Amino acid sequence: MMTAQSKKKHPLLSIHSFLMLAFIYIPVLLIVVFSFNDSRMSTNWSGFTFDWYIKLFQNDNVMTAVKNSLFIALVSTIVSTVLGTMVALAIRKMQHKKTLNSLLYLPIIVPDIIMGLSLLILFSQLKIDLGKMTVIIAHITFSISYVYVIVTSRLANLGKQWEEAASDLGATPWQTFRYVTLPTIWPGIIAGALIAFTLSIDDFMISYFVAGPESSTLPIYIYSSVKRGISPEINALCTILIVVSVTLIVAAQWLVNRGNGDKRGNMLPF
Repeated sequence: MMTAQSKKKHPLLSIHSFLMLAFIYIPVLLIVVFSFNDSRMSTNWSGFTFDWYIKLFQNDNVMTAVKNSLFIALVSTIVSTVLGTMVALAIRKMQHKKTLNSLLYLPIIVPDIIMGLSLLILFSQLKIDLGKMTVIIAHITFSISYVYVIVTSRLANLGKQWEEAASDLGATPWQTFRYVTLPTIWPGIIAGALIAFTLSIDDFMISYFVAGPESSTLPIYIYSSVKRGISPEINALCTILIVVSVTLIVAAQWLVNRGNGDKRGNMLPF
């Protein structure tokens, strides 16, 4: 048994944790704070204003990047969610799951720069012009794995006895899926879709390799603009992306933890 003294946390661990969190989040907090700075200079604070957010939405280049990002994210999310869910349901009934699981985890493990370069080489060999379609294909490629992992974790909470009972009572495979399986795993499906959408909106590295001149996304636009200097408009755009990303991830985590997930304390797979 652990003694009361052994259960006490060392003060250095608390200090270390605080310093790590400060190192990670203080730069993000500075971006948010200076997005409301009245001065164009990010080195000093001269007053509070919303002008940069107003100018941001009046910028045609930003609006074009927003439209491209939303279109790409919506299409890739829908396709990857459907495919990822189908793969999770199919592999659940297969015998050699470990090998297939390892293959589906590869897009999560492989560095983005390698994945982006490999997709660029593939599109070049197939003589496919770079544009929105190539970005969508790239985003589907890595999003499927995240959807698969989340839906699989949800399926683990579903005992096969419920589906077997439905079959014994005369339900067809479609009826069993519609009335037993789907109501149980839908929080995982929605959570996977939210994660896929977030990853698509935030992705820069892979999109940078496979995007064409007319398919610039928000992260690519931010990267191009930073080369000319960091402006309050960029800070405002980054703040909006941070808020959207955090909101979607929190919503996805809440959905993952619904039902049996609350008891097990399941977390998102990253």
